[in-house]
Amino acid sequence: MNDPDSDIKSMKLYHHLNRVMNELRELGKDETEVLRVDELSGFDQLHYHGTEAVDEAIRAVGINEHSTVLEIGSGLGGPARYLASATGAEVTALELQEDHHLMASDLTARCGLGGSVKHLCGDFLTHPWDGERFQAIVSWLALYHIPQREVLLERCRSLLEIGGFVYAEDLCERRPFDDLEKEELRSELYANYLPTRDQYRLDLVASGFEAVLLEDMSDDWTAFTRARLDQYLEHRDRHLRVHGEEVFETMCGFYETMVRLFSEGKLGGVRVVARMI
Repeated sequence: MNDPDSDIKSMKLYHHLNRVMNELRELGKDETEVLRVDELSGFDQLHYHGTEAVDEAIRAVGINEHSTVLEIGSGLGGPARYLASATGAEVTALELQEDHHLMASDLTARCGLGGSVKHLCGDFLTHPWDGERFQAIVSWLALYHIPQREVLLERCRSLLEIGGFVYAEDLCERRPFDDLEKEELRSELYANYLPTRDQYRLDLVASGFEAVLLEDMSDDWTAFTRARLDQYLEHRDRHLRVHGEEVFETMCGFYETMVRLFSEGKLGGVRVVARMI
């Protein structure tokens, strides 16, 4: 069986973790210096619209200082740190990739949030939870990586308190992909489950959730990815100076791929709010 941590590295966004340290050096920070959450938010959010997207979850689910929150696919820890800092919530951040997990843990400690954010490394489908319960489960652009949607949703149910919420921003299918396109999605995005928006709703209902919101984000994210690429190219000289040519070309390649996939009209996005009933 393939190691999922290794397989997910086919996605170029997850290459060159050293770019985090490059950005910190650009800020004038050494490897141990105390950090602020807002200093990191320009490069520690690996989803669309950065902390604005996290604010959407805070509003939609009503996260506050009394909330217990689990993030699936927590990446560099940006959303988890912002959630804890902005609301006072207790956040558990689960990340599959060990290098991202270790970097996230270090950044969180340097932000003084070690008591509010607990970082864990593991596969959501197999990680042992020992009876833990959460009031909300959140995820940004990570659930589509996870196969076996029925198992994923059943695990979410087992971890949520009654009436608890799932908030997710995720990729989906707008029109059917052919076999070659599916292979590209697997290799370039590590896409293991891309349902239509209607199928997304059916999956939630079949697993005992009430689908409170399924908002089509496709046009928004198409525009966002195009603007992101344009901005990256506009600041080419800065990125080459800070990161070097290899990182610059890798990120350009990934951003160009996302623009093309969204613009072709088959790949879409969805914002989901579901309540356990």
